[in-house]
Amino acid sequence: MLGLGTIGRKIFGSANDRRVKGFRARVARINALEPEMEKLSDDELRARTQRFREEVANGKPVDSLLEEAFATVREAARRTLGQRPFDVQLIGGMVLNERSIAEMKTGEGKTLVATLPAYLNALAGKGVHVVTVNDYLARRDAEWMGQIYRFLGLTVGCVVPNLDHVARQQAYAADITYGTNNEFGFDYLRDNLAHDLRQMVQRPHHYAIVDEVDSILIDEARTPLIISGPAEDHSELYRAIDKLVATLAPEHYEVDLKQRSASLTEEGQEKMEELLGAAELLKSESLYDSENVMLVHHTNQALRAHQLFQKDRDYIVKDDQVIIIDEFTGRMMPGRRYSEGLHQALEAKEGVRVQQENQTLAQITFQNYFRLYEKLGGMTGTASTEAAEFAETYGLEVVEIPTNVPIARLDEDDEVYRTAKEKFDAIVADIEEARTKGQPVLVGTTSIEKSELLAAELKKRGFRQKDAGDTNAFQALYGGKDERVFAVLNARYHEQEAYIVAQAGVPGAITIATNMAGRGTDIQLGGNPEMRIAHELADMEEGPEREAKAAEIRAEVARLKDKALAAGGLYVMGTERHESRRIDNQLRGRSGRQGDPGRSKFFLSLQDDLMRIFGSERMDGMLRKLGLKEGEAIVHPWINKAVEKAQAKVEARNFDARKHLLKFDNVMNDQRKVVFDQRQQIMRADDVSDTLKEMRHGFIDDIVRDHIPEKAFAEQWDVDGLTQEVQEGLGLDLPVKDWAAEEGIADEEIRERLYNAADSRAAERAVEIGPDVMRQVEKSLLLQTLDHHWREHLVQLEMLSKVVGFRGYAQRDPLNEYKTEAFEMFQSLLARLRKDVTRAHMTVQIRLQPPPEPEMPDVEDLQPVHADPRTGENEAMQPAMAAAGAAAAAAIDPADPSTWGKVGRNSPCPCGSGKKYKHCHGALA
Repeated sequence: MLGLGTIGRKIFGSANDRRVKGFRARVARINALEPEMEKLSDDELRARTQRFREEVANGKPVDSLLEEAFATVREAARRTLGQRPFDVQLIGGMVLNERSIAEMKTGEGKTLVATLPAYLNALAGKGVHVVTVNDYLARRDAEWMGQIYRFLGLTVGCVVPNLDHVARQQAYAADITYGTNNEFGFDYLRDNLAHDLRQMVQRPHHYAIVDEVDSILIDEARTPLIISGPAEDHSELYRAIDKLVATLAPEHYEVDLKQRSASLTEEGQEKMEELLGAAELLKSESLYDSENVMLVHHTNQALRAHQLFQKDRDYIVKDDQVIIIDEFTGRMMPGRRYSEGLHQALEAKEGVRVQQENQTLAQITFQNYFRLYEKLGGMTGTASTEAAEFAETYGLEVVEIPTNVPIARLDEDDEVYRTAKEKFDAIVADIEEARTKGQPVLVGTTSIEKSELLAAELKKRGFRQKDAGDTNAFQALYGGKDERVFAVLNARYHEQEAYIVAQAGVPGAITIATNMAGRGTDIQLGGNPEMRIAHELADMEEGPEREAKAAEIRAEVARLKDKALAAGGLYVMGTERHESRRIDNQLRGRSGRQGDPGRSKFFLSLQDDLMRIFGSERMDGMLRKLGLKEGEAIVHPWINKAVEKAQAKVEARNFDARKHLLKFDNVMNDQRKVVFDQRQQIMRADDVSDTLKEMRHGFIDDIVRDHIPEKAFAEQWDVDGLTQEVQEGLGLDLPVKDWAAEEGIADEEIRERLYNAADSRAAERAVEIGPDVMRQVEKSLLLQTLDHHWREHLVQLEMLSKVVGFRGYAQRDPLNEYKTEAFEMFQSLLARLRKDVTRAHMTVQIRLQPPPEPEMPDVEDLQPVHADPRTGENEAMQPAMAAAGAAAAAAIDPADPSTWGKVGRNSPCPCGSGKKYKHCHGALA
């Protein structure tokens, strides 16, 4: 019996169907403009862009031009690319324009869809960002779709690694800018490290279209973007705390060897507070007050270094260095260092040189970066399973766009085997059968390890692996030869990867892939003729001979397509279920492009990670009782539903984890906005004297409040302390003691007199130094002091987030504790900022001579970091750059300065002295 909801959907359609239906009227109006567009000359079509821009400049809303703009882009696409966007692609473009996510199946032309809203929103002249998942796709799409934009008179930029500053500024100044999520995010952070508006590259964030939106906004968003640089030297603090921790007795700490953790007992906390107080390191009475977060962190790391790490077991000391020993192989690992100050704690323990640590200079999560945009849209083949997270985190609604042609793919039930060996035997047998009848096969694995395992199994059966860049193997397939070859996708070589994917539809082709999201190239049955022409005829000049060869390739691809269609289309095989249904759907979606036939099936074993989630041992016993023999599989729709329920549970758990992390990051994000906005205002202002006056008055308020408590009698005032603060902070020798002795004087009167005296002295200094010089000094002073305190604050927040979780044991909510203490720390930052800026402004002596070159961090000292959520590796550093860096390091001779190349002033001196270059050989230059 059907439920009321099911009956309602059958009669009225789902909410998604009704949403899509609502766009049909606009599509009809765009189609009605097509005959008019076709009659226009190229120049007349191009002139429409200027007319649209003038209308927007005169106050006409951009969205009111949608139908005319979309009709213009459709005609331009037909003339430049030979592609006319389908009606469903127009709907996809409208969805992107309405701050939503367009879920479009693979092969439906998402790359072309993005041109429609990108053109429309670029008319406002504020810039549009199109975000892709890798550099290859960013370059390809900027060049490919750029033909449409340039034809219509718009400029196109592309942001990729290693662009110089001028080229990067030009790319962002373009009407439409393509780039990767990492590049956009890192450029935002770099802009907020700049000390001059001319150093900035990005404009305000207007509109972004995110391709593979689920991969970027969910998978990649598990780790933040970080720019780090050399930290301040805390070596003395490490040594001081190490000496104190070494004196603790066993009753002062607890050690958990299983968890590899060590913590102070209550008695130990009291002892450390006593020791730190005697050493004048404790900033308040309790070690666990927010002011002492850094001391807690250093104490914990020193405790771990002494109680958990043993010399000659976990590490050795060699050449004045602590070198880690690999616990599995027993080999030394030079160059590897423990993070978060643990390595420095070990160096202090062993009495060797404490090396400088890196410090976070700026960081942001993708969630908070993309929420900067006034308007955001996204597209992918699989988003509906994460619709709740998109709505809650980004305010984006997911709209499923119907396919241009109905899907003809057959999705078979999963086959479940008892062991992984039986599963892989079945997969190889199915591959053999498909290859025999000429059916192309795409095998999806969940990890590189599993793809190598499958590759090894195929090699045992006499298959040969196709090397990157080797086209001979597929050439053999083109010629109809029966060569047993397979290709494995390698994410490092995007260009070869795109070529492999493009030819994965050739009859008999076998392709193994670890992740099919964001490949950016359709698998066309018979192969991709344009990719083959570009690849095989790259060395031939334009002319009749090349045209003839190209025609031969197209005819051959058409013949191969017929053969692949006859064999049943692309066969997609999954070697196991991923913990996310989206990844499985992305793999499935590669088959059945544009109404082609196809087939998909997943092979599972009870030894798979996901199957273990719901009791595979119990299921194994049940299957044995049922008499399931070796090599046999169980196939039933109930298995599919059970697996999908398990996946949904894992997805919900991951969403909760991301939501929890985001709540903590939002606290920092609120503070980051205040600081970054303040920096922007300082850089844009011609004169910051009003800001300095406000800080000066704030500093005076602070010292008066500290030394003249509210409602206190005059004899309770700390007049001597106030006099000293006025001398040190304001550089003024004022008769504060005489003022305080006056009959009936109140703190307000003293405050006013301090205001007037400080303002008068500031005005005198401006005259003495000169207004123009003073303006430069004031701006530089504000920015440098703000940056210094913000970086220290980031370190403290990071340490606070590590220790605040322990508050849960005391039945206190860690998030609320973090919010409260982070707020107090931020208020403390603002107070220190007021004090340090005022003191420097009022007391620092300024010499009227050419200033030394400001010590900005060198480019090589700034390290962009974005850890891959799956591997933990830094995906922001290019493998080629890393290889080049390793080669360069190998070529350096410490004794020969001619081999050093360009050395950053803040980098370690290549001579091996341990000093910074600017304090060693760089000081001689």
